[in-house]
Amino acid sequence: MFRWFLLTFLLGKPIQSTVAVRTWQLFIDRKLDLPWTIIRMSDRELVQLLRTGGYTRYQHVMTHALKTCMQQLISQYDGSLQLMVEDSADEDELSKRLQTLYGVGPKTAEIFMRETQELFARRAE
Repeated sequence: MFRWFLLTFLLGKPIQSTVAVRTWQLFIDRKLDLPWTIIRMSDRELVQLLRTGGYTRYQHVMTHALKTCMQQLISQYDGSLQLMVEDSADEDELSKRLQTLYGVGPKTAEIFMRETQELFARRAE
């Protein structure tokens, strides 16, 4: 679930989708696909990864956004989006919880939640 969140986080920013996807793939290939691994990166390493992915501007802003969001996810939900989903009574509450994370707006939450609808549907059964 975190990999999907990371992709939606990148896609939710003003960057070409091909750059976001290429950058996401770098995170996956380098096994930087958990909040803790992103937090442990130096700002310089994260900026370099974003540049390698094709970011030509906003790498420093995105570095700050990623690290702040990951820190919130760790401190509020033990780094678990599954826990966030389980703690949410319904999709509206999940959307609100997602949007409390730094850099997550309505569009990013909406994209992420496309993959969580089934989890809420199972609860209703």
